[in-house]
Amino acid sequence: MRDGQASYGARRAREFQAFVAGAAGRLLHAATLLTAEPPDDNPRARRLLALSLAHTYAYWDRLHGEDPYDRARQDLATRFARGAWHRHGGLGRARRRPVGPLSGLTPQERLILVLRLYEGVAEEQAAALLGLPVERVRTICERATATLLRPPAGRSRPVAEPKAATS
Repeated sequence: MRDGQASYGARRAREFQAFVAGAAGRLLHAATLLTAEPPDDNPRARRLLALSLAHTYAYWDRLHGEDPYDRARQDLATRFARGAWHRHGGLGRARRRPVGPLSGLTPQERLILVLRLYEGVAEEQAAALLGLPVERVRTICERATATLLRPPAGRSRPVAEPKAATS
């Protein structure tokens, strides 16, 4: 009996290690985008990923054919949303100014943008995950995309200066 449990535990650990080897990089990148930290200095993203992977491992036996990546991504998103809510009093307000590529967005905009555009989650799935109407998810995604595509006020694109003629 113990040999069967030990081999099952070893097989379970190998399966999970293979999953982490294949998915951790993409999940870490998603977490880094969510937290709006720089890619080379992202302790909050790493902690978020570690907690999500730990939860996925604890849930591993109950997946029953469910995609473990979807489960880990869902846990990552809900942990981020819960953390943003507790830290900032809601998903719409941020106190600290993050410095990552999505730093100009609110936590809610980052979450929806990462789910929709980076992860490719359908509007309906993102809405169900976040408990929002589909129209709201669509509106927030469009607004966040427009914000990213619009240059910040007061900063114009640098214009190349003509080279001075050398005499």
